[in-house]
Order: sequence, then C-alpha cells, then structure tokens
Amino acid sequence: MKTLTTIQTNKVTKILLIVLASSILLTISAKIKIPFYPVPMTMQTFVVLFIGIAFGYKIGIASVGLYLFEGIIGLPVFANSPEKGIGIAYMVSTTGGYLFGFLVAVFIAGFINLEKNIFRNFFLISFAVSTIYLFGLPWLAYLKGWEIAYIYGFKQVILSDVLKICLITVISKQTLKIRNFI
Repeated sequence: MKTLTTIQTNKVTKILLIVLASSILLTISAKIKIPFYPVPMTMQTFVVLFIGIAFGYKIGIASVGLYLFEGIIGLPVFANSPEKGIGIAYMVSTTGGYLFGFLVAVFIAGFINLEKNIFRNFFLISFAVSTIYLFGLPWLAYLKGWEIAYIYGFKQVILSDVLKICLITVISKQTLKIRNFI
C-alpha cells in the first residue's frame, strides 16, 4: 500500500514540475523576439502546441492556465510586459483574446490524434492555431476595429504562424513520444 502512495506522489510531483517548467518555457518563448518579416516573431504559438502535443490536453491546460494566472497576478510573463502593462490590465488589452485562445489551442493540440500522415497532422495543428485567431481577432477588432485587427492581428503574423505550424508538424511524431515518460 505504501508503494502505491509513493508512486502516486511521484507522478503528481512529476506533473507539477512539468506544468511549472512549461509555464517557464512559455514565458521564455514570449520574451525572445526572432527577426522576421514584417514583424518580429515570438515562439509562443509553437510552445503552446508543443506542450499540448508532448504532454496531452490536461497538463497542457494546467500549464497554459498557470502561465495566464501568473500574468493576471502581475508577473511580467507576457510578450510585451511590463512595457505595455501587467496584470489584468494587460489581459483585457489587445492581446487578451489571443492569450485566451492559447487555452483552446493547447487543448486541441493535446486532444487530437497526430499519429497519421504528415498532411493530416498539418491540417489538425492548423486547426488548433486557428482557434487562437478565433478568439484573438474579434477581441482586437472590438477594441481597435476590424481593419486594425486584420492588419496587425492577422496579416503581419500569419506567415510566422504557418512557419511554426510546419515546424511542429515535422516534429510532432517525435514530440508525442514524450508522453511515454509521464
């Protein structure tokens, strides 16, 4: 009986460490800006997808949820914080919808079956990313108008997201193997 409790405790500890490490990885991916055209790129979308695929939807939602909670309480975890605000004020600003979309995207990435062919994987991962836009664009349009939302919230970033989708698609089968260690 004691062995069973030890095994369960070890599993919970491992999951908590994965959630914490994933949240830290999301923060790092938000802070590093990679030169890209027409605007610099962060790797947040890639990391959200990676977390979902690697650890599944439950750990994925916990990880992204922790990341968002850290931001809500004022930790400077987001891409443009503290420069453009922190806490709840940042969450309800122009990027709030995209941040909420991370929760849906990580759920889909962690839930879908990616063990088929690469074209199907590309389509499914693209669907996961589209949910980020599904929440982000209307919120940005509500705050700034549809023209601004299209230009700054879609047109300038879609090319970098397609690149990230291609990258995660190529490594998705190997990334799935990480789940075996949880």
